[in-house]
Amino acid sequence: MSDEVRPGERRVISNVVKGSIGNLIEWYDWYAYTAFSVYFAATFFPKGDTTAQWLDSAAVFAVGFLMRPLGGWLLGRFADRFGRRAALVLTVSMMAGGSLLITVTPGYASIGVAAPVILVIARLLQGLSVGGEYATSATYLSEVASTGRRGFYSSFQYVTLTSGQLLALGLQIVLQQVLTKAELTAWGWRIAFAVGALAALAVMWLRRTMDESSSYRAEERSDTAGQRGQLRVLLRYPKECLLVAGLTLGGTVAFYTYTTYLQKFMQNTSGIETSTVTLINFVALLLFVLLQPVYGRLSDRIGRRPMLMFFGIAGTLLSVPLLTLLAQTRNPFGAFLIMMAALLIVSGYTSINAIVKAELFPTKIRALGVGLPYALTVAIFGGTAELIALALKQAGHESAFFWYVSGCILVSLVVYVAMRETSKDSPLETSAAAGAGSDGVRG
Repeated sequence: MSDEVRPGERRVISNVVKGSIGNLIEWYDWYAYTAFSVYFAATFFPKGDTTAQWLDSAAVFAVGFLMRPLGGWLLGRFADRFGRRAALVLTVSMMAGGSLLITVTPGYASIGVAAPVILVIARLLQGLSVGGEYATSATYLSEVASTGRRGFYSSFQYVTLTSGQLLALGLQIVLQQVLTKAELTAWGWRIAFAVGALAALAVMWLRRTMDESSSYRAEERSDTAGQRGQLRVLLRYPKECLLVAGLTLGGTVAFYTYTTYLQKFMQNTSGIETSTVTLINFVALLLFVLLQPVYGRLSDRIGRRPMLMFFGIAGTLLSVPLLTLLAQTRNPFGAFLIMMAALLIVSGYTSINAIVKAELFPTKIRALGVGLPYALTVAIFGGTAELIALALKQAGHESAFFWYVSGCILVSLVVYVAMRETSKDSPLETSAAAGAGSDGVRG
């Protein structure tokens, strides 16, 4: 028996690795914007105080999120109709185009208002791409994973998602060492986007070598194949769609607060040096990456709902104290410990959110069901978290944002209390069994 399982497991690992590397590059390109916005804000926007320029760049960051629901719909539908592999190749191609556009666009001083307009266009393209990427990669990793280990394997979505952010921060650290701040502000930030565009082109080839999931192949042969990716079919699952939105709301606000926004928060509020903040973020996010498969594997043993409950309770009770303490902290090591405590909490959501959503829907509309309600929620709440935080700071009411984070997590906690355990009687297991039974175990 073990001789039969081992080759199948190796194939699972191969597909997970290929899908994850592509996911890493996608999210590197997405997060390069946040990591380097402190340098290129002055290039694309008119002169003003630092907070105002960061607010402008945060607004464009939020605009990119507006395309994510459209990407979740169009590319989720594409993935359900034409396959997960084809959709993943398409998303990374679009991301490469957006990064290349940012790389070569002249600044405001050269072309005036056209500079931020082109930046917005590039960000819209990247938003469309990443909206489809989440839907398809979450679906693909959940489907190719072996039974009993789906939480573990699907957790690699956030391993690579956060590793993309780490890669952006790592490159930022390197460039900070070899270039002056003036050089980084003038042109050095363009290196990050050029690297992302080239890496995305390489990933296009890699993704073409992945296996299609057995669940999707079984669906292609089923008598419901004509319903794949249809919005009208998804609307037959209103409870599941609302559940995705509810469980995502608090998680996405917490994730973007504790990862992307904390870099600016430590500089702008705590008053910690930019290079030191980058290092704090890098080490904390590296440990965060290592936590994901641990939490994911634990969910395979005790269930998904207890993990979400842990996040919901701890996040609701501790967000205000942690952010208040961080605002008063000038010591880099103390700031690191506070950030790490927050990431220990949010891991209860990030490690399993992909598999929880995938377990709710049948194969014919799984990518669309995972992607569309998630992307809508992230666009409204995740993409605006940094914008709200900076606007409240500029208005002199920064602490109100701390309560906003806690309140959003509380809403999700109510959902976690009411929801069922998704790992039991999941359509994902039924479709996987059908696929394995029809043509053997193939990832």
